[in-house]
Amino acid sequence: MSKHSKYIKVNLILIAVGFVIAVFLLANQPNVTQNLTEDTVIQKVEIPAEIAGRKEQIICHTGYTVSYNSDWKIPNWVAYELTKEEVGGAVERYDVFMPDPEVPSDESATTYDYKGTGWDRGHMAPAGDMKWSEQAMKESFYLSNICPQNKKLNSGIWKDLEEQVRELARQKGKIYVVCGPIVSQRPKTIGSNNVAVPDAFFKVLLQDENGNWSAIAFMYPNQSGRKPLSTYAMSVEEIQKITDIDFFPALPDSIEQKAESEVDFSKWNIKSDK
Repeated sequence: MSKHSKYIKVNLILIAVGFVIAVFLLANQPNVTQNLTEDTVIQKVEIPAEIAGRKEQIICHTGYTVSYNSDWKIPNWVAYELTKEEVGGAVERYDVFMPDPEVPSDESATTYDYKGTGWDRGHMAPAGDMKWSEQAMKESFYLSNICPQNKKLNSGIWKDLEEQVRELARQKGKIYVVCGPIVSQRPKTIGSNNVAVPDAFFKVLLQDENGNWSAIAFMYPNQSGRKPLSTYAMSVEEIQKITDIDFFPALPDSIEQKAESEVDFSKWNIKSDK
């Protein structure tokens, strides 16, 4: 055998050995992907799926994420995580409404759109949930987080639910919140920018108690009135059909289906008769 042939043979053997070693290492390496997936579920669980057939600009602010609809000049949804520590914040209310700097000026509402209309500038992510950070507090007054809301609703049962959510966060350590407007195909509008007036509002809550996930939803007509909280409660499955929003897609299917199909006040420590 020539030296050249021996050289080729040695190289082929080395390549084969290297291939076998590589296969062995791949087959026996730790399952890193599974752990990363679990971490991602925890971090992103409150974010809904992309909404088909609707304008949507996703903006991540300090205290919340918003899906902004430039056709409506209000959000599709606002999502955030609220913890026990955040509820204990002491930042004072900012109270200066302004356009979101991340939204193009020709696609945004202005404070003048609300002036003299009789509608409140209703928070989706409430300022009361943002007392843990001056920046989060300021950003909660961006108009991308605001909807035209009935005054008595805003200061009444909607506010009551916001307070109950904060109490839940104190008790349970962490609550995931998604809220937003329910808008008809041809909504009433206000202002020169044609800001859509919602027919109703939804709020969806999710909690994880030692791996036991549960969810509940509420829907309020955009009008005055007060009934027991249980009157407004429904399953997440029901609110998904009304809003065409897929909530909590990051959860494994089996967990998501179970959590979204039930309405169980016993898991929430919510005053259902308030």
